[in-house]
Amino acid sequence: MAKNPDPSSIPDYDKWQLSNAEWKERLSPEAYSVLRREATERAGTSPLNEEKREGIFACAGCGLDLFKSDTKFESGTGWPSFWDYIPGALGTKTDIKLIVPRTEYHCARCGGHQGHVFKDGPAPTGLRYCNNGVALTFKPA
Repeated sequence: MAKNPDPSSIPDYDKWQLSNAEWKERLSPEAYSVLRREATERAGTSPLNEEKREGIFACAGCGLDLFKSDTKFESGTGWPSFWDYIPGALGTKTDIKLIVPRTEYHCARCGGHQGHVFKDGPAPTGLRYCNNGVALTFKPA
């Protein structure tokens, strides 16, 4: 699972530590709610769930590359899911909002909430990074 990288190792880290007002200006209301307030979008609403092209899935907040398309898989959950991430791109924390502890992950550069990681994914990692589509952008190869 993701470890919390040293901020000094992340390019442009300081440029992405914005105020709430600055984030509200930059993001749609839906993206702000997910990325900055840790909300969850409704399942099945993101067009990125159906994205099959080769490319990179990046943070919708700051553009940091998070996942390669060859790690994406159909999880049947209604959210884009990945079995691995780009090294150094994610950080984690424990989320107890639903009482049962879960591992939340976020963009290592801007801290934007992406989703939760579960231990029910495919080989080789056995992990499922279940991502809010509104928290991602797609960059075709």
